[in-house]
Amino acid sequence: MTRIIAITNQKGGVGKTTTGVNLAASLAATQRRVLLVDLDPQGNATMGSGIDKRALSASVYEVLLGEKNVAEARQRANAGYDVLPSNRELAGAEVELIEVEHRETRLKDALAAVASDYDFILIDCPPALNLLTVNGLTAAQAVMIPMQCEYYALEGLSDLVGTIKRVRAHLNPGLEIEGLLRTMYDPRNMLAQQVSAQLLQHFGDKVYRTVIPRNVRLAEAPSHGLPALEFDRSSKGAQAYLALAGEMLNRAEVTQ
Repeated sequence: MTRIIAITNQKGGVGKTTTGVNLAASLAATQRRVLLVDLDPQGNATMGSGIDKRALSASVYEVLLGEKNVAEARQRANAGYDVLPSNRELAGAEVELIEVEHRETRLKDALAAVASDYDFILIDCPPALNLLTVNGLTAAQAVMIPMQCEYYALEGLSDLVGTIKRVRAHLNPGLEIEGLLRTMYDPRNMLAQQVSAQLLQHFGDKVYRTVIPRNVRLAEAPSHGLPALEFDRSSKGAQAYLALAGEMLNRAEVTQ
């Protein structure tokens, strides 16, 4: 059965897109069929997968407006997964969707047609609570929350949990938290250790054991249009995302 996961955090710069791209590549490396949906108008997940966002003939924008289907718009990344790409046009979709019926379920309905093609569909949501994010949360079965272990992150987390509860109450009763992922982690930082301990205390086994370290190769990879796994497989960042993919697959087997 297809697992649809929205990767989201209302706070920007937490490694959300890095997680989407590298987790997609890592799951693909385990022979899983993966679709990465770029739901951010910045198109960073598209570019980070080696697809030129300026040269798209179709994107998630046309899919949301019903002008194209996912099969027509998706593209293959060199790392072995499919991408439903995005570019700046997507910023206008919010205004255009306001008048559309069932505007919150446009992505869910579009993905239903291709869900059987994939084992995992990962949705990279924009760093804001808007109609695009609501579409991502409505389409997903679960939410992955990447976050840095810093003070403001905890404050933002409580807002995000509130948003998830509202979406669950009104649009997607089955939505659950898949897990919290500690990103850009520096174990030498005392505050990072304290915030990490608080996360474990409040969320228990919802916090992934895998921790994504601060890693130069992870930061460099997007400028080459590659996931870290393709850019430098031996780097700590690439290995951490491979470990995360393994942890997710183990969790899925336990819950089946």
